Amino acid sequence: MARLIESLATTEPLAELFSDKSVLQALLDFEVALARAEERVGIVPHGAADRIAEAGRADGFDVAALFRDMLRAGTPAIPLVKALTERVRAIDPEVAGYVHWGATSQDAADTALVLLLKRAQPILAGGISRLEHALRRLSEEHKNTVMLGRTLMQSALPVTFGLKAAGWLGAIHRSRTRLDSSFAGTVILQFGGASGTLASLGERGSAVALALAKELGLDYPEAPWHSHRDRLANLLCDCGVLTGSLGKIARDISLLMQNEVAEVAEAGGHGRGGSSTMPHKRNPIGSVLTLAAACRVPGEVAAFLMAMVQEHERGAGGWQAEWPIVASVIQSTGLAVASMAEVAEGLSVDTVRMRANIDATHGVVFAERAMMLLGPKLGRDIAHKLLEEATRKSVAQGKHLSEVLAEMPEITSNIDPSTLRDLEAPEQYLGSAETFREALFSSANEKSEKER
Repeated sequence: MARLIESLATTEPLAELFSDKSVLQALLDFEVALARAEERVGIVPHGAADRIAEAGRADGFDVAALFRDMLRAGTPAIPLVKALTERVRAIDPEVAGYVHWGATSQDAADTALVLLLKRAQPILAGGISRLEHALRRLSEEHKNTVMLGRTLMQSALPVTFGLKAAGWLGAIHRSRTRLDSSFAGTVILQFGGASGTLASLGERGSAVALALAKELGLDYPEAPWHSHRDRLANLLCDCGVLTGSLGKIARDISLLMQNEVAEVAEAGGHGRGGSSTMPHKRNPIGSVLTLAAACRVPGEVAAFLMAMVQEHERGAGGWQAEWPIVASVIQSTGLAVASMAEVAEGLSVDTVRMRANIDATHGVVFAERAMMLLGPKLGRDIAHKLLEEATRKSVAQGKHLSEVLAEMPEITSNIDPSTLRDLEAPEQYLGSAETFREALFSSANEKSEKER
């Protein structure tokens, strides 16, 4: 269950994944799998693993007591192993001594975290797939929908909403590719014993480790990685980049939803997007939640990178800092993904308003087009000066740029009337917008096909 203080920072599936019961069960799963691996190799007696598995269910453990004892021990594993050992002793006293045989505390803690990350990956991937599908639809449906481009928050040359959505799609798909790779590199076993050599298991250490990895469905690394946190760091950095890209989409949408712009709107209803005091409001809640996540994650990623500097074979303070950081980053990323998937799926696009906002500029955004027509004939400097004068008159007199230009002999002697009439047609000044949109769209589709 999610805590109220985390209600704007996670989703229900991820809150459940990182709940006390789920984390406890991941720790217990490591201990049970270790017993099964060692039984297979012949280190613990036959049947011992079943007795440990019988005791290794999260139900019945005193979580509050474990919390207090873990804080005093400085590691989750020591109190957990003690409690598990007592539960096994109640079932079979002879087996109790084989709990956690040959492992160290960090083996249990790291592998439990990896097991949680393995379960988190499909949750995030499912949300990203939803988002990509919705962005593809938006891009295709609006490939011919013209809208103002905006640079430095000011009106600029027209673009298409299809191109904008394809740009969002491209960024998300690139992040997905990186995230899939970093997840694959992270879900690996941690098992090294006291100093990372498995000396307590003698010549059978590698055999146990291989059996343990197979038991847990994890990859087997070249060696234990107790103080080498680069794989986890890569994952969190990729989460940071993904969340930043999601935040960029959320920023765009929230700006396009402003009443003065009103070109898109998130889906409302069912308690979504209202105001406690202003009934008229339709707030960009999905974008807001995503922007909040994009505010949190960079600092958390930085904190993890700082914790990477760990001493010798086992760090003091570094890996102990990681659990809450990793949990928060994954949950924030998952919330941002889920929020933007919901936004994209329900986004309404006001094509009429988009065109009206172009018209409201009175054509001054097409000054560059006029400049490109006049430049070869009059020279760039003269053409630029004339267009500056024309745009000032357009703004001051509230007249369209083409009307002002039609009154200037220097212009009409170099641009024919039909060209002037079409000067402010946005469809005729989109350049390579559709070429770029198709390239982004195709690239994401091709990579998706290869991944499938």
